[in-house]
Amino acid sequence: MTRRLLASYLLITVLTLLLLGVPLAVFFAQRERERIAADVEHDATVIATVYEDNLENELPLDPAPASQYSDRTGARVVVVDREGISMVDTAGPIDRDFSTRPEMAEALSGIRSTGTRSSDTLATDILYVAVPVASGGTVHGALRVTIGTSDVSARIHRFWLGLGAIAIVIIGLVALVGWWLARSVTRPVRRLQADADRFAKGDLTVAHEPLSGPPELRALADSIATMATRLDELLTAQRAFVADASHQLRSPLTALRLRLENLQSRLPTDALAELNAAIEETNRLGALVNDLLQLARADDRPPRTAVDLARLSADRIDTWTAVADSHQVELRTAGLETPAIVEAVPGAVEQILDNLLDNALDAAPTGSTLTVTITSVAHGHKLRIADEGAGLDDRQKGLATRRFWRATASGDGTGLGLAIVDALATASGGRLELSDASSGGLTVTVTFREGAGPAHP
Repeated sequence: MTRRLLASYLLITVLTLLLLGVPLAVFFAQRERERIAADVEHDATVIATVYEDNLENELPLDPAPASQYSDRTGARVVVVDREGISMVDTAGPIDRDFSTRPEMAEALSGIRSTGTRSSDTLATDILYVAVPVASGGTVHGALRVTIGTSDVSARIHRFWLGLGAIAIVIIGLVALVGWWLARSVTRPVRRLQADADRFAKGDLTVAHEPLSGPPELRALADSIATMATRLDELLTAQRAFVADASHQLRSPLTALRLRLENLQSRLPTDALAELNAAIEETNRLGALVNDLLQLARADDRPPRTAVDLARLSADRIDTWTAVADSHQVELRTAGLETPAIVEAVPGAVEQILDNLLDNALDAAPTGSTLTVTITSVAHGHKLRIADEGAGLDDRQKGLATRRFWRATASGDGTGLGLAIVDALATASGGRLELSDASSGGLTVTVTFREGAGPAHP
């Protein structure tokens, strides 16, 4: 927006300068040519009066007045008699016939002639003025003055260059002032855009300093701030409710499972199947409560810290190796030997790995391989977990991060694993991607930003 405003200011300035400057330049050039023509015509008339009597009486002409004028101005003066034969020529021999020259023919007929034409000998344009030398209505001869127009053209060009320099200075000043004005106009808009971007990323904190700008923008900023504050309060209350409810449900669920397990030794054999099914349901409900608690904590978005992704991944893989062995799945790693410092919210890397490894082991068939890889990219690191399971089609990949979504309705999971991973990755400033693995399964990639400073344990 700043560039568009500045471009409009400059466009208006350039158009104004063109509308004013071009006519002024043309008028100055025309005026200069008319002025020099009038001056030369006046001089020619004065010199003609000097030679009038001698031409009338057919006496020899003194070339001194013409030569003095020629020396002073650089002009060429030619005086001819009534037959057109030159009697004075400051730039050539006399006794030459000039009657064939159009301007001389007009002057000998009693008509003044003024104009410009190109001179091959001088390689430039010249201004000529031819006046009749007459008395009592009788033409006794003619006088022609020619002068190069290079000096006039030089003055015109200097004037044009001056106008151009002034125009450049004006455009420069308008650019500076216009940039300042455009910045002052768009500053509150940029502030509103930054606030909206921050809100879109989940940061609903409201800036304390008031917005400076027009009343309409200030009112809009106040409305946006009020909306963000109320939305933050609602989300905080929702997260607190989910966390509190999940936390409060854990104790009675644990007690219920223990009671059911104590009944196993007291019930007859035909009732044990129902009891075991009830215990499995409490275990599933307990897992759901734990996942809801993790999801509520992920949505809180605490401050990020620098952690070593490689070290944390190695620790969690050591823990999950026994589980992988029980599933008869081989766990392979790559890139975990080199430290990879990334930004993440506290506990995010561990929870991401736990959820991804749990999902991958459930999907991996017996005898397959599960690969965990860490690679460096520009400004960050990627954590990849690839299995050799059935994978997901494109539609399923789009739905996989939705809460409570499961690939099969009969699955044992809660449908919150990838939703938790997505929330934790976003809270850590990263992103989650799902793609097809080269082995035919699913590859889950979590990209973390590069961390600054020492890694926290």
